[in-house]
Amino acid sequence: MRVAAIQHDIAWCDRRANFTHVAPMVAAAAFAGARLILLTETFSTGFATDRDDLGEPEGGPSSQFLGEQARLHGVWVGGSCPEIAADSPDDDQRPHNTFVLAAPDGTQHRYRKIHPFTYGGETKHFRAGDQFVTVDVEGLRVTLFVCYDLRFADEFWQLADHTDVYLVPANCPEARRLPWTALLQARAIENQAYVVGCNRVGAGNGIAYSGDSRIIDPLGEILASAAQSESILFADISAERVAEVRDRFRFLQDRR
Repeated sequence: MRVAAIQHDIAWCDRRANFTHVAPMVAAAAFAGARLILLTETFSTGFATDRDDLGEPEGGPSSQFLGEQARLHGVWVGGSCPEIAADSPDDDQRPHNTFVLAAPDGTQHRYRKIHPFTYGGETKHFRAGDQFVTVDVEGLRVTLFVCYDLRFADEFWQLADHTDVYLVPANCPEARRLPWTALLQARAIENQAYVVGCNRVGAGNGIAYSGDSRIIDPLGEILASAAQSESILFADISAERVAEVRDRFRFLQDRR
């Protein structure tokens, strides 16, 4: 399967502008043969952690956009957005940082970021999720995480036996580009799985973002990478390659 990571800039808290900006990039990725297309974390708003008015209901404008793009191009499209869960209590209407993965048939899968970024104030305005999500995407077992989750290796480990590829959309600042790139590669190597890390570029609320998106194979080799400009990364990946690596190098079975 050909996958694409769209490393894009984000207009701060302007959904309409972001939809308009990203849509041609999704079209270009689909035209180039991508079946699975990843956008960034909070692709429609930017990583705004100091506002109470950005939450949208499940099925709101951001997930509608993803669904429309998936149906229009007949591909899978995902990215995260601030969604207020339908089962949220009346006394806590904070949104989740929700990774929405839209299928060509209109189905949507949701992963709610388990680890809000306390250092950046995310816990004040976003609720934490508590469920892992792995989706069968045309025979490829795809596990969803978001940005800061990358630092919690034990959770990637828990899912490795049932995962071929981890998707990690992000808004990781330039100041933390070393941990971002190092941890992406580490998660691939230690779990013998593909990792697709898609980070934004540009600046938001005074913070610079360096991109450094990556598609990494189960041996830790970088299949595609980007620097600090808008880019579309492509790589061909397969469940068979994951199985081959794990059969040849039987490291996972030695975990205790």
